[in-house]
Amino acid sequence: MRRIVPRGRRPILFFLAIAAHLSVVRGQSGVAPPVPPLPSILQRPVPLRDGIGRANQRVTTSSAQAQAFYDQGLAYLHSYVWIEAARSFNEALRHDANLAMAYVGLSEALGELGLSAEARDASAHAQKLAGAVTEREWLRVALRANQLDAAAHPDDGSRHTAYKQRLDEVLTKYPGDVEFLLLVGQAQDPSTDGHGMGGGSSSLRFYERALARSPEYFAVHHYMTHACENINRIDRALVHAELYAAAAPAVPHAHHMYGHVLRRADRVEDAIAEFETADRLERAYLQAEEIPVEYDWHYRHNLNLLGMSLQYAGRMTSAEPVLRRSFELRSLDRSAQDLNRKDWPTFLLARGRADEALAAARTLATDSTPLAAAMGHLLVSRALQSLNRPDAAAEEGDLALGQMRAIGPQGGSILPEFQLTQGEFLLRRGEVERARAMLRDAAAKLRGQSGPDAWVQTLFSLEQVTRVARELGDWSLAAEFARLMQSHDRTYAGTQYALGRASEHDGNRAAARRFYAEALRGWARADRSLPEVFDTRRRLSALAATQPAHR
Repeated sequence: MRRIVPRGRRPILFFLAIAAHLSVVRGQSGVAPPVPPLPSILQRPVPLRDGIGRANQRVTTSSAQAQAFYDQGLAYLHSYVWIEAARSFNEALRHDANLAMAYVGLSEALGELGLSAEARDASAHAQKLAGAVTEREWLRVALRANQLDAAAHPDDGSRHTAYKQRLDEVLTKYPGDVEFLLLVGQAQDPSTDGHGMGGGSSSLRFYERALARSPEYFAVHHYMTHACENINRIDRALVHAELYAAAAPAVPHAHHMYGHVLRRADRVEDAIAEFETADRLERAYLQAEEIPVEYDWHYRHNLNLLGMSLQYAGRMTSAEPVLRRSFELRSLDRSAQDLNRKDWPTFLLARGRADEALAAARTLATDSTPLAAAMGHLLVSRALQSLNRPDAAAEEGDLALGQMRAIGPQGGSILPEFQLTQGEFLLRRGEVERARAMLRDAAAKLRGQSGPDAWVQTLFSLEQVTRVARELGDWSLAAEFARLMQSHDRTYAGTQYALGRASEHDGNRAAARRFYAEALRGWARADRSLPEVFDTRRRLSALAATQPAHR
């Protein structure tokens, strides 16, 4: 039975608490950023929109408008558009202030925006209203409270176990409920508050059940894309990514996800087009809604993958401004995403621009996020090594190690980057065996990581080792890491170039010619001035000129 909502009641939107949260962030730099506060953005009315995917979950309300805005908020949640999800749930609450499920959705959106206290407040409001809802909604309200409890105590495994047990009980009672199936699939993420990005085979079985129940539901295709990509089932991921992008054409993340998978399917130019579409949509949305880019987590993430995809294709002239734009973005929440600012100095090092890389890395070393700052010191060390300043490079490496230890367990997440830095340092000092062992261990750790950023970053890290090894004359190591590149991504033109260089050094002219020819095919859209393309053509011509005559 649906309730009649008294007129004149307004939802509690938690704006004062959010303002207090942001004042702390602004106070860290001592200067308030010239941007409107997030509370005023979340409070703005929002219209009903098309092209964002259709969600339809009946909830207890007598207001058709509240139902419509609830469904819109749910659709935005499923595409990780946290700001618009919060605005939509707040709009639903304007039409029905007693809509418990809107508070659940608002709690999720606020939590994803980093506002954990406000997310708990919203969940508490949902619990107060849960006496007048269906059993299914009551269970969903309780599950959100359990999830927040587990997230607030990440070191207490029993709370996370209790949350998952509660999920199992709910799913036993409602085995065909698509939203519950998706929620259980998301809960297979390693983190206590995961939302589906890190799911793999354990998540996939629940998503497949949801797919069988609702094969047209865009949200299912979104999560299927993540799960299939994470277990390297690119063929399946591609199908679902295309369906997701078609069902939610106005959502930047939908095009971004399609771009994820197109890269892995050796369709990098198509991937670039999707990332560019996501960028255009996102910039138009942010401008129209007057939302600063600092509040949109997805904007920088998409820029990074666009820039790295252009770099992958050899389009360095186009990649440079994109990666620079990402690097120069401010972060108001000191998120771990700041770590991806490393892509710009890494790009500069790969292009042999050590002085510029040094300047960028020193900027990163002052980042307010401790992990990003530690990464900055590692990159300063690598730039100094390239500039033949070993003593200063060693000092920076020590600074990074000290920061990593001070951070605690999270500092271990960049251990492979430390090993790459230390391995290169040892290689340059002539401690070859120690260097090789450290570099191999780093490569194994990097290749064990999942996710679209990690996949291409790992490829570029392996490539950098081959460059340094060739520079120092360690052709055995150069060939070994070229083979690792081949195992990681054989379609990359840089892989073929590295294999060609190693084969040519070993005297295998036929293999070198074959690899160089493949590299040129991969760099078909690359900058005409790309040094690697010029060198490949020169070497291929030289090999052809010295080819023995046929008898």
